[in-house]
Amino acid sequence: MYLYKIDSNLVLVKRGGNINWLVYIIEASDHSYYTGITTDVERRFEQHCSGPLGAKFFNGRTPLKIVYREDGHTRSSASKREIEIKKLTRLQKQALLASHAGD
Repeated sequence: MYLYKIDSNLVLVKRGGNINWLVYIIEASDHSYYTGITTDVERRFEQHCSGPLGAKFFNGRTPLKIVYREDGHTRSSASKREIEIKKLTRLQKQALLASHAGD
């Protein structure tokens, strides 16, 4: 067993344990997209809305809504997918969102 940091919380996890991580995209007030990873997207959205625990990206912007979420990742695979999504152009991100509309 070992301690694992999830956002600002420490959690005790068995070695080889699988935590369900998510990749998410939030639309901001300026219509830009923020991509991140977490184990609890609703909690993380509230942190982004409330200030000090939110991402610096939202300084001067307001998070409007979660527009995309991808479940079933390990911490490692979520990080890799986050990087993939962050490398997409705005048009490619919009196509990704459109292809998962209604999910």
